[in-house]
Amino acid sequence: MATITHRHLADAVLRVAGMSFEERDRLADEVYSRQPNLFASVIVLHRYGATHVQMDVVLNILLVFDEAMRISSSSGSSGRSSSNSSNARSGASQWPVISEDVQELSLRRISARVRFTEGLSPQLQQQAITDAIADHPEQLLLAYVFGKFGESDLLDVKTEAEKMLVLASLNLVECIAETAPRNPT
Repeated sequence: MATITHRHLADAVLRVAGMSFEERDRLADEVYSRQPNLFASVIVLHRYGATHVQMDVVLNILLVFDEAMRISSSSGSSGRSSSNSSNARSGASQWPVISEDVQELSLRRISARVRFTEGLSPQLQQQAITDAIADHPEQLLLAYVFGKFGESDLLDVKTEAEKMLVLASLNLVECIAETAPRNPT
């Protein structure tokens, strides 16, 4: 079951979209202080040849995901988000700092999925991808990443930089899924 619901994600998208440049800058500083490893995984993309415009796509994804994490922490198990932004900000402490070890584990999972599909027929590749998405605990986050990459014409990976942008974004999703607080059932 997803920790981040449709409403959490929608509220996060609207909050970040409604922010001024200064507010986004402050949010980026907050993300850096709360999730330094996730923030660093975006900032390092310039070393792989990513442009500022391309990096902004991934940074925006991170800002939205951070906001969704905070909203989900403040809403408890009800799935309803708090309309009070300060409640969402104070709830962020319930989400653990994502370590480099978690990032490496998540990246290995992504790489293993890619290697698994290599050499399969197109039909089997599509089935493997469909199954991986259907079984993913944070399907909404995956859909958001692919939607943003589609809007930015980055889905058709043509360069090493674009490959790294996709990997970094998918790794954000994997790390969030790996560390998501779960309600005991």
